[in-house]
Amino acid sequence: MEAIANVMPEVIETKPAPTYINGSHALMKALLAEGVETIFGYPGGAIMPVYDALYDYQDQLNHILVRHEQGAGHAAEGYARVTGRAGVCLVTSGPGATNLVTAIADALIDSTPLVCIVGQVAKKLLGTDAFQEADVMGVTMPITKWNYQITDANEVPEIISKAFYIAQSGRPGPVLIDITKSAQLELMTKDFVYEKCQTLISYRPRLVPKQEQVEAAAQLINAAKRPYILVGHGVQIAKAEDELKAFAEKTGIPIATTLLGQSTIPTNHPLYVGWLGMHGNYGPNVMTDHADVIIAIGMRFDDRVTGDASKYIKQAKVVHIEIDPAEIDKIIRADVPVVGDAKAALNALLPLVKPNDHTVWRNEFRKYDAVENETITVPELTNTNGKIRMAEVIDMLSTKTKGESILVTDVGQHQMMASRYYQFRRPNSLVTSGGMGTMGFALPAAFGAQVGAPDRQVVAIIGDGCFQMTLQELGTIVQNKQPVKAIILNNNFLGMVRQWQQLFHERRYSFVELQNPDFITIAKGFGMAGQTCTERDNLSDALDTMLNHDGPFLLEVIVEKEENVFPMVPAGASVAQIRLK
Repeated sequence: MEAIANVMPEVIETKPAPTYINGSHALMKALLAEGVETIFGYPGGAIMPVYDALYDYQDQLNHILVRHEQGAGHAAEGYARVTGRAGVCLVTSGPGATNLVTAIADALIDSTPLVCIVGQVAKKLLGTDAFQEADVMGVTMPITKWNYQITDANEVPEIISKAFYIAQSGRPGPVLIDITKSAQLELMTKDFVYEKCQTLISYRPRLVPKQEQVEAAAQLINAAKRPYILVGHGVQIAKAEDELKAFAEKTGIPIATTLLGQSTIPTNHPLYVGWLGMHGNYGPNVMTDHADVIIAIGMRFDDRVTGDASKYIKQAKVVHIEIDPAEIDKIIRADVPVVGDAKAALNALLPLVKPNDHTVWRNEFRKYDAVENETITVPELTNTNGKIRMAEVIDMLSTKTKGESILVTDVGQHQMMASRYYQFRRPNSLVTSGGMGTMGFALPAAFGAQVGAPDRQVVAIIGDGCFQMTLQELGTIVQNKQPVKAIILNNNFLGMVRQWQQLFHERRYSFVELQNPDFITIAKGFGMAGQTCTERDNLSDALDTMLNHDGPFLLEVIVEKEENVFPMVPAGASVAQIRLK
């Protein structure tokens, strides 16, 4: 008995059971690993586990509660456009997801990186028409760079990593991740490990162009007598503004921009000749038919630039520098395609091009400028008869802000006037909806831009029709204390549609006149300061009040009801048929 008592019991060491996180917490960790700071979202049933996890990360992730999912998408676009990083949206299933569709389509055509995270019903309910189930994958497949449905929590790290890589690399664009509620709730069966995606076998965007393409482009440029640079949004996406300036100054070639290419180069630069398109400047449009070599950089020759593409630049050789090979020869045939990032392409071209001046050629543009000034610009800015004109408001705003603000514009006449009369002095200063032409874009996009660029002044230019599509986002602006300034140019019309009905449909104004609410009372209801300006003599003071106000401010300016935007290339016409009146 004594011997038995002296035997020590065997000690068995046990390791604690592993603690794995669920899919929702894995998503939070993945977003932080990607450097995400801000999320624009709206909660709901199918995304509630993610919002529950987000509660634990409020000190690391700034979630901004919008008033409508479309507002989340446009705010994320504004954020992405000024930062160059993917904007992040977080919404629920069904209508929450479908409300994002407009913003996703807008982001795709304007090459804006978004990562849209959408809740979905539980895996076992897929395909049963469960409450708020929608085939978001099918709906968004044509308007995303990539979409994926997560049904297993273990997929979260890898899929989120791929999503950010695809959204931000090559030609940027929106990505959508549909995550089932069951995947949000279930535990991972392995440790959370996050590796940033660097490459994919099936997706390899070319950044550095082929040397033989660059050399061929340089040869064509050096031999040109009347070369002409057309700059699109791709130069700013590539952050190649300095390279463009160096290239243009060495070669002496005049530069025009597309709508989204505006602010790539200061408007007072001696080589800048204006902007292209249906309502662009007179000379830049007409002179495309006189160039012998067109150097198109980061632009896609869309119909607003070309007019009738069958008659566009038939006399010129074309060098097309573009990161997306699908855009090469899609509309205009390239004699020399240069597939690659604009920054890399310009750096490769710079040592190969010869110094030149092209003064005589550049002076040809100025002759058209003189005609445009005499026919359109001066009368619009000096006519003191009748109500205030949109041009006066933008011109005065430009002067007061010294061309340094970020301008966020909606779609229509006010958009074109803003592009005509704001004198941009800093790069990446115009945020607008280009290819999709989305009414309601400006107010939420301005908010997102202000969040992304807190050190810059953001001014939204909005029409009275556009404003009423997303005006609820005034609440988002006020709740988040963002100092966005918004100007409504109110003509009580859907102005651009009315202009077309006047010019091409014998003034048969079909459902374009608006009976508007009291916008300033609405703004004050949200807690935003504002005022209305009706008299020209009060415009300067009203703009000063807006710009100097500490916080958000809405300024409504009552403008001429039937003002038209010229120049104008009629639909189906060639750029040579541009109208001055």
